[in-house]
Amino acid sequence: MKFNLSEINELIRSRRTIYPEQFSDRKVHKEQVEMMLNNAQWAPTHGNTQPWRFKVFMEDGRQNLADFLGATYLKTTPEALQNDAKLAKLITRPLKASVIIAVCMSRQKEEKIPEIEEIEAVACAIQNLHLSCTAYGLGGFWSTPKLIYSPLANEFLNLEEKDKCLGLFYIGYSAIEWPQAHRKPLEYNTEWITS
Repeated sequence: MKFNLSEINELIRSRRTIYPEQFSDRKVHKEQVEMMLNNAQWAPTHGNTQPWRFKVFMEDGRQNLADFLGATYLKTTPEALQNDAKLAKLITRPLKASVIIAVCMSRQKEEKIPEIEEIEAVACAIQNLHLSCTAYGLGGFWSTPKLIYSPLANEFLNLEEKDKCLGLFYIGYSAIEWPQAHRKPLEYNTEWITS
């Protein structure tokens, strides 16, 4: 066997969502983030378009992101539907994380590859990112607040009109015991077709 499958299985099955509220104050080093992003880039990509784009918020950049999220929520949510707790979460989460990565899709100019396949490639990159976090013992959280799909988010992130932000990925050291989880047995969601 080329790789240790037991370790790979354990890594995949240990991946968990750890929320920014569960992060400690310990800082994640830039070199760790670079390694994780390099791993993210090895996701499958139809036509080798490599559509992922990463906007990394660290240090004071986190405050810029928090300010944008709060202002955009207030601007795009009708006043009657605004929720103080949701607003507070949008503003405080970037400051609780050591690193936030806006993971974006750059739409191919020629549009030869269907958009859904470019989105799928970026989602695979996010999985690689999350598995790399887990290998480092870092908490990760893929957040998709509705406002990141807006033209205002594209403008803030310096994206083209047909590009998309597919999520904010929060990274930090976990301050909690690593969560346990389970999945349904394979027979609940697998059909074997042999003829």
